[in-house]
Amino acid sequence: MSWFKKDPLQIISFLSYGTSSHFYHRGRALEDETIDLDQKSLFNLILNTWKRFETDEIKHTKLKITLPNNKVFYTETDKDGYYKIDETISDLDNLINTEGWLNFEVSYNEATLKRTIQSQNRFAAELLIPNQNSDFGVISDIDDTILHTGVVSVLKWRVLYNTFLKHAQNRIPLEGAAEFYHMLHRGPAGDRANPIFYVSHSPWNLYRYLEFFLRTNNFPKGPILLRGFKTIFRKKTASCKPDKQLEIENILKTYPSLPIILIGDSAEHDPDIYLELVNAYPQRIKAVYLRSVNDKKKTKRVKNLLGDYNTTPVLLVNSSKEAIIHAKSHGLIK
Repeated sequence: MSWFKKDPLQIISFLSYGTSSHFYHRGRALEDETIDLDQKSLFNLILNTWKRFETDEIKHTKLKITLPNNKVFYTETDKDGYYKIDETISDLDNLINTEGWLNFEVSYNEATLKRTIQSQNRFAAELLIPNQNSDFGVISDIDDTILHTGVVSVLKWRVLYNTFLKHAQNRIPLEGAAEFYHMLHRGPAGDRANPIFYVSHSPWNLYRYLEFFLRTNNFPKGPILLRGFKTIFRKKTASCKPDKQLEIENILKTYPSLPIILIGDSAEHDPDIYLELVNAYPQRIKAVYLRSVNDKKKTKRVKNLLGDYNTTPVLLVNSSKEAIIHAKSHGLIK
């Protein structure tokens, strides 16, 4: 952001997911606002928050996608700078590494831009294609499931403070969460690469903040699925499903033979969303773990909800240790 000169251009690619024949990838083209993730002063935290939401989008601009086999295709950014690739391409699984990741490049294709472009106009991107021998996939919430946000605080003030006035490196993950997720990632044999998907109600503006938190705290790498900032203020109807639920259903449809473990918390809507999914996909959901939050009223409500679930394990847990013990006893982890 500058009043005197134009900032250089960048492309932020979101960790996405696809199949051996379905290339699906999202990202955003922006001016580089030079958000310094290492700066921890209060002034810089406030400045970085401003930069994340006061973005200068690169609208209606053509982008070029180059695969490792030099196959090239194109897309265009929308009015908010977002882009999406949704292509049918065969044999993509021949291009992935042992963890299931396809590495490729995104670049600007507009010769008329006449702007400085970061990274020599070569922006790395990754797409997850789960291995065929995966035991299951894990879909996890982020807020108050692996990251303290304070969603049950009065007027949500703790959420605002933690999100906007705390450095990502200073955010403390819930104890034992990273260890548990790595155990699930490796599965009962200890040598798998089971996919991990992270979902959140947070807007895409916080993507790099959350990606930095997950990487810094050694969580398994996985697609991070957020929502558009404008949808936060969109009026919801009774029949309108939450964005998080739509993302989870899309994963279930994308991998119809992949069993799923759901992990969330008891604070807000996770119990209702997850139990609705258990009812809709009773043969697909292997287990549901809901981390208990410090709120007696919410905990009591969730316990009442869980009373009728005997076939699919649905547990309200106080710690990762409890979840690990249960997962071991049910042959989900080593």
